[in-house]
Amino acid sequence: MKPLKEFTIPFVGLKIAKHHFDYKVEQAFFDYFEYEDFNNVNVHVKVDLEKKTTLLELHFKISGFVNVNCDLTNEPFDQTIENEFDLVVKFGEEYNDENIDILVLPHGAYEFNIQQYIYELIVLSVPVKRIHPGVDDGSLNSEILEKLEELSPKLNKNEENIEKDIDPRWNTLKKLLTDK
Repeated sequence: MKPLKEFTIPFVGLKIAKHHFDYKVEQAFFDYFEYEDFNNVNVHVKVDLEKKTTLLELHFKISGFVNVNCDLTNEPFDQTIENEFDLVVKFGEEYNDENIDILVLPHGAYEFNIQQYIYELIVLSVPVKRIHPGVDDGSLNSEILEKLEELSPKLNKNEENIEKDIDPRWNTLKKLLTDK
């Protein structure tokens, strides 16, 4: 996969100081990675790079939204996301990205690409369970929610009477389960 040029940082010409980079990530970025869980993306990425004599320190901060489908109703909604990540870039004999927080570039490198870090930061910022906010507050009207309500088990009067007719000796045994 060829890296996107806009996410390549040429650090050789930068002075020893703090530098700021802004990126706007949209759906085309995730199309490039062939990631299809998002319907639409609008995320602002801020990268603060502090160049020091022997290493580089990067601080990533993202904020925005990704449009995803609800896991319960399959209705699309905008999931707001915010996240931060710190990365240290050191120099060594050969390229090494085995450690999550440390990237080792070979001596003589003059640039590096941050697109993979941005991609992972955004994807990992989305909650595992995506529930439409209208489901929680009851404002979402959906055929799927109505069908789920219709098919959900209801406690009828016969079941209530059966619970009342249980032999009282079993209640003593039930206490053993709760007395821990």
